[in-house]
Amino acid sequence: MPTVDDILEQVGEFGWFQKQAFLTLCLLSAAFAPVYVGIVFLAFTPDHRCLSPGAAELSRRCGWSAAEELNYTVPGPGPAGDAFPRQCRSYAVDWNQSALGCVDPLAGLAANRSHLPLGPCLHGWAYDTPGSSIVTEFNLVCDNSWKVDLFQSCVNLGFFLGSLGVGYIADRFGRKLCLLATSLTSAVLGVLTAVAPNYTSLLLFRLLQGLVSKGSWTSGYVLITEFVGMGYRRMVAILYQMAFTVGLVVLSGVAYAIPHWRWLQLAISLPTFLFLLYYWPAVLWGSHPVVRLCVCRCVPESPRWLLSQKRNAQVMKIMGHIAQKNGKSPLADLKMLSLKEDVTEKLSPSFVDLFRTPQLRKHTFILMYLWFTSSVLYQGLIMHVGATGGNLYLDFLYSALVEFPAAFIILATIDRFGLIRPLATSNLVAGTACFIMIFISHDLHWLNITVACVGRMGITIVFQMVCLVNAELYPTFVRNLGVMVCSSLCDLGGIITPFLVFRLMGVWQGLPLTLFAGLGLVAGGMALLLPETKGITLPETIEDAENLGKIAKPKENMIYLQIQTSECAGT
Repeated sequence: MPTVDDILEQVGEFGWFQKQAFLTLCLLSAAFAPVYVGIVFLAFTPDHRCLSPGAAELSRRCGWSAAEELNYTVPGPGPAGDAFPRQCRSYAVDWNQSALGCVDPLAGLAANRSHLPLGPCLHGWAYDTPGSSIVTEFNLVCDNSWKVDLFQSCVNLGFFLGSLGVGYIADRFGRKLCLLATSLTSAVLGVLTAVAPNYTSLLLFRLLQGLVSKGSWTSGYVLITEFVGMGYRRMVAILYQMAFTVGLVVLSGVAYAIPHWRWLQLAISLPTFLFLLYYWPAVLWGSHPVVRLCVCRCVPESPRWLLSQKRNAQVMKIMGHIAQKNGKSPLADLKMLSLKEDVTEKLSPSFVDLFRTPQLRKHTFILMYLWFTSSVLYQGLIMHVGATGGNLYLDFLYSALVEFPAAFIILATIDRFGLIRPLATSNLVAGTACFIMIFISHDLHWLNITVACVGRMGITIVFQMVCLVNAELYPTFVRNLGVMVCSSLCDLGGIITPFLVFRLMGVWQGLPLTLFAGLGLVAGGMALLLPETKGITLPETIEDAENLGKIAKPKENMIYLQIQTSECAGT
């Protein structure tokens, strides 16, 4: 009896049907990029200073230039170049008094302006930007700057909390239903974020969007890897993640064209409603072949998941449809689908299944650590390098372009070396780069940036490969749950990394790099404890997952598809 992968070899492992589904799902991957890193543009903090109506009126009356107004009315930097007094304090001076002249107006009040008393910004702030962000609209600067970190932590908290629930829904009710529901909810919450009247509602909508948006991306990832044959599943998984990088590049262009955060949020949210067309019932649209191409038949439910749920009739229809779209000879009669096990009920996913057997327990704990480490190093390296003071849009674009070579390196190595060795090596490269940066002088800025880019490349490879490894180590009926649970540690890392980096830098600037180096080097060693999955069929049952990496045994408890060809039917 042939396996699902054997059937895909007959109907087409990566034919027209799979390519169509792949491109459709890649749009979901690209659309997730603004949710994940949109804070760079939605919450950018421009140069700012205390707003003083009296000083502005004096400047207008005296005809000062912008530079003169800053020089006369704004405090200088604090000790060691600290910008806090300049941005968060103003001179405690009555700018409306008549004694103030137009040439160095504060000279008559103190011989040295550093001796003048400073006070808080009572009238808000003036921002040096032609656009807007949540920072400029809600004044999230100075004493309120921590609210920007909370804004980003909320979406990561949403990712973390949503991992368990959304993963269970995808494994219990199907990848397609989960993808549809999360895409719709994320789109609605994205629009609500754009019209949020205050900071509190902004946090709420951001948290709720985090609950569902990652589930949409992960469901698409699992779905496309289950549609293609064994020889193509790694390639499509890596290219699916590359679509996320395409989303980053597109985001930089859209943000440059739309510098106002509310309009930008709408621009990245409204197109996601179009994803609903992929699942709209074909009967409502008629029977035109072009219409059928663009709706629900683009992305049907995963045949692997349907098999695990014993919904055999639907699998027969989908396999026949795949053969037709790929131009293969139709399978005349798909009569019997069976799960040859002692139990006959359909399999339901459970969190306990991830820890049920010794090998699954080991895999789960190692994958959790790898996800956590990849998040901390990826975001931590970006934060530690800090703002370069250059163009925000170009800096973001360049950092996004760095991720493209990572995908090509993976594609060039995994067929030859498998997944585990490149995964371990990339972790070691990232950890070593962080260790080297500890000893590089801050005066050698170019060398710091070069080594940091090497580390960024290594951890980007890890990020892409750990998702692929994660999906290949779990049986079908808990695959989506396994990816969501393990990747939730990535979200936990995203929650704590901003606070972790800046707290440790307050003690010693090299302390975060020391932590990153330790995490990366340990992750490299732990990755070698995972079994290689190169050339191995995706596990369908817990027994299959438990036997990964062991000597192949007779395939007794696997899902089979009994085929009766037209030739056999005629005999």
